Amino acid sequence: MTSKFGHGFVVNLVLIGRHLALPPEQAFLGLADHLDQMVLPDQFRGTGVETLYDQMRKRILWHQAGSIDKEELPEVKRLFDRLIVAVDQGLGIHDADLGSFA
Repeated sequence: MTSKFGHGFVVNLVLIGRHLALPPEQAFLGLADHLDQMVLPDQFRGTGVETLYDQMRKRILWHQAGSIDKEELPEVKRLFDRLIVAVDQGLGIHDADLGSFA
């Protein structure tokens, strides 16, 4: 099945990460599209990964692009960073870390 905005979990995390690297006024444009076919793997259900995923998803979906982008982007980035570290930890990388240049 082909997808217009990405299908899967890691694929969509990467696509979301690309948006979050943009300036605030551009970051939210089309960002929510990558949530449409984002699939949380069963192994993460009931874990901190699911909690962070749900929090990030809500922030992105509730945000109105063009409205307080600069104020909202840092919180979405913070949730995203915590989520990707939690995913690595869930995959067995117990000392996962963003590093000092993140």
